[in-house]
Amino acid sequence: MIENPSREEMGQMLKKSKRIAVVGLSNNPERTSYMVSKAMQDSGYEIIPVNPDVSEVLGVKAVKALKDIEGHVDIVNVFRRSEFLPGIAKEFAEIDADIFWAQLGVENEEAYDYLKEKGYTVIMDRCIKVEHALTK
Repeated sequence: MIENPSREEMGQMLKKSKRIAVVGLSNNPERTSYMVSKAMQDSGYEIIPVNPDVSEVLGVKAVKALKDIEGHVDIVNVFRRSEFLPGIAKEFAEIDADIFWAQLGVENEEAYDYLKEKGYTVIMDRCIKVEHALTK
């Protein structure tokens, strides 16, 4: 069963975090991933687009995969369909980021269990922008 941290805990995590890698970030301003990431960027977070199909989003050069990011990542925010989460979870564990965050409507028990067993913080089926707005 997937259990998220409390809203208060999520707020603390967001206050401590600075770099968010966004898996599946679209360069289309109409897409939720773009709108949410722009709002987070406007709030002072460094956004790193992770998408092999685009070269740049929100003025930032995109990387093809999480392992292509230089330096530490605080949050990996995932905008991909739930069935892709186990693969992304394995990539996440390889870069040793702090928080695995799957967006609203995205959850996968296999990925959740895999990351929890390794001791990671996992949030699923929550919108990072909403949590940020509610906990500022």
